[in-house]
Amino acid sequence: MSDKDMGDVVPPKAGSQVGAILFACNINAVRSAMAEAMVKHAFPGKIFVDSCGVTPGIQDGFATAVMREIGLDMSAHEPKSFDDLDSGFYDVIISFSPEAHDAARVLTQNIDCETLYWPVDNLANLTGSREEMLRAYRHVRDDIRNKLSIYFGKEIAGNT
Repeated sequence: MSDKDMGDVVPPKAGSQVGAILFACNINAVRSAMAEAMVKHAFPGKIFVDSCGVTPGIQDGFATAVMREIGLDMSAHEPKSFDDLDSGFYDVIISFSPEAHDAARVLTQNIDCETLYWPVDNLANLTGSREEMLRAYRHVRDDIRNKLSIYFGKEIAGNT
């Protein structure tokens, strides 16, 4: 396994431009959807951004709530799968789960597209009080935001 497979967040190669990016996770309701919203906000009209899951889930109210806390609206997000993608061309696919990373590798085996794996906690089976749930979702949101800030070399934030 290369360092990228272990989840190291490294900026794009010097001189390369990221024009199209896909974020992927298991059900496209939390991690990949959050990353999509953050990058669209940080680079409006500059980077084509999409997200998907291995299988599409349903919109996640906790994800929407913690993104709203930083001024980003995910209420219109509709989870989709790799099969539902509108585009087949990306410069990079960043996956947040091993299953999504495997699917990204299959998708890109015959095209020039970098695939990165950034492990981020999966909240699918999370239980607890509302505040415990929100705390876990905030942790995931902030983990993704920090990774994106390192990758793009600029602070990625919401409207707060």
